[in-house]
Amino acid sequence: MTRRIKTTGRYGGLAVVAALGLVPVAASTAADAAGCAFAPQGEGRVAAIIDARSFRLEDGREIRLAGIEPVTAERSKDTSALSAMLMGREVTLSGDDDTPDRYGRQPAFVFLTSSETPVQAELLARGEALVSGTVADKDCASALTAAEQAGRQSKQGIWADAAAIKNAESPGDILAGIGRFTVVEGKVLSVRQAGATTYLNFGRNWTRDFAVTISRRMLARVEAAGISPKSLENQRIRVRGFVESRGGPRIEVLYPGQIERVGGN
Repeated sequence: MTRRIKTTGRYGGLAVVAALGLVPVAASTAADAAGCAFAPQGEGRVAAIIDARSFRLEDGREIRLAGIEPVTAERSKDTSALSAMLMGREVTLSGDDDTPDRYGRQPAFVFLTSSETPVQAELLARGEALVSGTVADKDCASALTAAEQAGRQSKQGIWADAAAIKNAESPGDILAGIGRFTVVEGKVLSVRQAGATTYLNFGRNWTRDFAVTISRRMLARVEAAGISPKSLENQRIRVRGFVESRGGPRIEVLYPGQIERVGGN
């Protein structure tokens, strides 16, 4: 079991942010917390940028930024933002699990030396990444969500496009992003269970309209996080995940953080 590391000072490292010309995260309680300071996973100098969310250290380790996804498939290979922030710099790593992914990359939260702001939060505040919804730690998830919200409110990066969040009532538009990580917003019209799957339906045509699926094995985890699927009926929510086609477009919920209630229901 890993132990969370308590840090001091304000989350955001404002002096460092200003010196590097970075976009500060939202000035909120969540953003002020030391949200993503987990057990240390080492340090090193960045030798190469692999893609929009991964890089290689001088010692050969390949690191993947945990907790975020690229904003679009096209921009997943755009290394400019990450290169400007990290290339040639010393970084420290932390995380609750350093097991390499199937590509051999170590997932981690990454910090520039002398900064308490994770690189993930800076990318989110710039609109250069999306919260993945996979982070179980509530403090860290809140800090990342606050950073993404700051970017959205200031129309940074992807958020300059009003269509960055897909409308649940436009299944064709959602299906155009099949296989991609996508954020969809809309009102849940009904919640139904069929066999081992719970469906959050955003339309009345089950074979054409957008729906969110929750398997029976995931339902307990979702409910333990305080989300009762039935309570989402007639509520406006934002859901994020990879789009699949099963008649209509679908997003499968694997983590509670993929579901977010939206005000003004």
